Amino acid sequence: MLISSEQCNNRSRGAHVLVWDQSRLSDIFEDTKPQRCFSTRYFVTFMLFLGMANAYVMRTNMSVAIVAMVNHTAISSGNEDVVDDECPHQNLTVVENGQDGSFAWSSSLQGYILSSFFYGYVITQIPFGILAKKYGAMNFLGWGMLLNSVFAFLVPVAAYEGGVYGLCAIRFIQGLGEGPIVPCTHALLAKWIPPNERSRMGAAVYAGAQFGTIISMPLSGLLAEYGFAGGWPSIFYVFGAVGTVWSIAFLWLVYEDPSSHPRIDEREKKYINTSLWGTGDQKVPAIPFKSIAKCLPFYAILLAHMGHNYGYETLMTELPTYMKQVLRFSLKANGLLSSLPYLAMWLFSMFISVIADWMITSNRFTHTSTRKIINSIGQYCPGIALILASYTGCDRALTLAILTVGVGLNGGIYSGFKINHLDLSPRFAGFLMAITNCLANLAGLLAPIAAGNLINNKPTMGQWQIVFFIAAFVYIFCATFYNIFGSGERQWWDNPANDVKEPAASVMPATTTLTTNGAHPRFLTGVDNGLAAATGNIRETGQ
Repeated sequence: MLISSEQCNNRSRGAHVLVWDQSRLSDIFEDTKPQRCFSTRYFVTFMLFLGMANAYVMRTNMSVAIVAMVNHTAISSGNEDVVDDECPHQNLTVVENGQDGSFAWSSSLQGYILSSFFYGYVITQIPFGILAKKYGAMNFLGWGMLLNSVFAFLVPVAAYEGGVYGLCAIRFIQGLGEGPIVPCTHALLAKWIPPNERSRMGAAVYAGAQFGTIISMPLSGLLAEYGFAGGWPSIFYVFGAVGTVWSIAFLWLVYEDPSSHPRIDEREKKYINTSLWGTGDQKVPAIPFKSIAKCLPFYAILLAHMGHNYGYETLMTELPTYMKQVLRFSLKANGLLSSLPYLAMWLFSMFISVIADWMITSNRFTHTSTRKIINSIGQYCPGIALILASYTGCDRALTLAILTVGVGLNGGIYSGFKINHLDLSPRFAGFLMAITNCLANLAGLLAPIAAGNLINNKPTMGQWQIVFFIAAFVYIFCATFYNIFGSGERQWWDNPANDVKEPAASVMPATTTLTTNGAHPRFLTGVDNGLAAATGNIRETGQ
C-alpha cells in the first residue's frame, strides 16, 4: 500500500519533518558562516555546472550533426512531402536547399541513432546511484565523463567505417560514461550545499544543461558548415577535447566532501557540516528500499521527471530537424535559433531559483507549496506552448517566440521536482535521483523514436502537430500528478534520530529541550537536529 504525503509526514508544525528552518538556522550558526566571497562550495558548484554543461553538449551535438550527416536528397526519392510545401517560399532569407551529407538514413533510423546514447545512459543510473552511496560520487563522475569525452573522438570513424551499428555502439558507450552525471551530482550536492542554499545552487548546477545546449547547438551548426575534417566530424573532436580537459581538472581539484578537502577554510567546513545537522554519521544506514517503494511523494517526483524528460527530449533532439524540414533554416541559422529556447531556460532557471529560496525563507510558503508552484510553471507552460506552436502555421517568428517562451519557463523544474529529492531524503538523494533519472530517460529515449516514426519521411505540419500534442499531454498529466501527490517535507524513513543512537547522557538534555513542542524524538525537525548537534557537542562529520 502506498503511503501518501500526509501519511509520510504529519502536517502539523509540531510533528512533521522539516528540511530546515532558515530563520532559526541563521541565528544559531551565524558564527560559523564563512566570510569569503568565493567559498570552496561555490567552486564545487561551478565545476558541477561545467560538468553538467559538458554532459549536455555530448548528448545534444548529435542532434545538429545528424542534420549535416544525412543525405536528404537521397532519402527523399520516392517520398512525397519531404519538405512541407504549405508554407510560401517568399521572405525566407535563410532557406536551405542543398546541404547534404553522406548517409541515406530515414527519419525512423535517425530516431534510433539519436536514442542509442540514452540506452547506455539509462542502464547505469541505478548502479551508479548505489555505488556512489557506498564508495563516494566524485571518482565515478570524473572517470565516467572522461570515458564519454574520449569516445567522442571515435564517432566520425564509427560512422564512416561501422555504419549505423558502429555509430550506435560508440554512442551507447558514451551514454555509459555519462550515466553517473546526475546521481553523482545529486550526491555531491547533498554533501556540499547547506539546505538553505539548495534551490539556488541546485538550479545553478542543473542550469549547466541549458548552458551546454546553448553552446552546443549554434557551435555545432557553425562547425558542421565551416569546421575542419569535413565539417560535422569537427563537432565531436572539439567537444571531445573540451570534455577531456574538464574531466582531468575535476578529478584533480574536486573532493568528495568538506571533511576530506585539504584546503577548505575551517569556518566553511564547520558551517556546511553543522547546517547539515550531522546526517552523515559514521554509521551509514542501509537504503530503505521498502519505505521508498511505499512513499507516494517519491512517485510524484518520478512521474514529473518522466514527463519532463519526454517533452524535453522531444524538443532537444527533434527541434533542429523540425527547423530544417518545416521552417527550413540553414544549418548555421538552425543551430543558433535552436539554442534560443535553452538560453531562455537557463536565464529563467537562475531567476526563479532565487524566488524559490525567498518563498521559503520568508516563511510565506512551505517547501511543499514552493516546489509545486514553481514546478507548475516549469511543466504546464511548455505543454501549453507546444500546443500553441502546433497552430502557428507558417509564421516562423511566432513559432520560435512561443517555443522560446515555453521552453524558457520550463526552467522552473530545477527549483521544482528536480531538487525535490534533497527535500525528501538528503542522505539518499543520489539513489532517489538515480531511480527517477533512469526511468525518466527510458521515457526520454522514446521521444526521438516516436517522433521519427510519426514523421517517417513525411515532415508535414500535421505530423509534427501530433508529435507536439503528445509531448504536451505528457507534460500536463505528469505535472498534475505531482501537484496532487508531491511533498517538500523530509520523510520519516530518512530521519537520523531513527538510526543514530547516542549513548552519551550529555546529548539527551539538548534533545529533550528541543522537543518540547510535543514532537516525538523520531520527528525532530531539521533545525532541531542541528541545534542538538551544536548544543550537544556532537562531532561534526560530512554528509
